[in-house]
Amino acid sequence: MSDITGIGTAAAAVKDLVGMFFPDKTEQEKQQIAFTLAVIQTQTDTNKEEAKNPSVFVSGWRPFIGWVCGAACAWNWIGLKIALFIAAYFGHALNMQPADLSEMMPVLLGMLGLGGLRTVEKLNGAAAVTHK
Repeated sequence: MSDITGIGTAAAAVKDLVGMFFPDKTEQEKQQIAFTLAVIQTQTDTNKEEAKNPSVFVSGWRPFIGWVCGAACAWNWIGLKIALFIAAYFGHALNMQPADLSEMMPVLLGMLGLGGLRTVEKLNGAAAVTHK
């Protein structure tokens, strides 16, 4: 049945106009989640292809960065404390400061997948792990 009065068409136009200024939050959130998942899937596919490459310059950069970040964390939280303790024990004052990890931690967390992936999983209903 067609809209003889044109009211349906006018109502749809008003709805579209209102939607431009006041977008539906749930639809907007769904689009954002879908975009985030697409980006994650694309990165995962890229990671898989890089890992298959026999060249260390293609497949080796990620482990290298992981080891560098891991070594920096180990130095900050373990090595520095031991070095300061040993120096103090032998009567030497070391003025050593921890490394600034403010730029390195986002890289490490991103590589570990902790930069928001778990939030996306929770939003998609994968929050609970069941064991049988």
